[in-house]
This record gives sequence, C-alpha cells and structure tokens, in this order.
Amino acid sequence: MKGKRRKHIPLRTCVACREKRPKRELVRLVCTPEGSLEVDLRGKRAGRGAYVCRKPECWQAALQPQRLSRALKCQVSAEDTAALEAQIASLFEAESTVKTAVLSEAAGR
Repeated sequence: MKGKRRKHIPLRTCVACREKRPKRELVRLVCTPEGSLEVDLRGKRAGRGAYVCRKPECWQAALQPQRLSRALKCQVSAEDTAALEAQIASLFEAESTVKTAVLSEAAGR
C-alpha cells in the first residue's frame, strides 16, 4: 500500500528578487484585457499576471515602470504605477491592522 501523495503547491517567481515561493505567499499584479493594472488578491483575474513578495524592498523594485512593463508585457505609465502604489499601501495597512488585532487578542488571553 502506498503512502499519501503530497498535495501539489504551485510555485511562482517574484519579479523583483527572483525568488520562487508558493503562489499563496505572493501578491499578483495583473494587466487586464481592458489594459488596466490592478492588484489581484485572489489570483483569479483574467489577464497577464506578475507576482511580487510582500517585502517592501521587493515592492520598490517591482514598481519601476521598466520592470513592470517587461513582466506584464504591456506599457505601464507613471499614473498606473501611482495607482498601484496606493492600492498596495492600503493593502499593507489593512494587513497590519489585522495582525495587530490578532496579536493583542492573543496577548489578552
């Protein structure tokens, strides 16, 4: 009798640091068929995608228009980059708020 098979974990590469990580640990940026750039948290949106680690230094490197244009194979303007930066800032603020709430709840026990 054979043992249990391991579940396949899809790996993706961060466009900034080039490190391979499980898909769930990375944030996907997508160039939609309409031509807009968005942060795709679920990883299901249609369009060309690029993955970035959650490290701040990776975001700084990834949001350079040349690097993002190459990864997404579309033109990225300064306005698109600014909009992505705003979306990412709000994403990280929400994550830090949740982490703080969980840690304070655990400390209160």
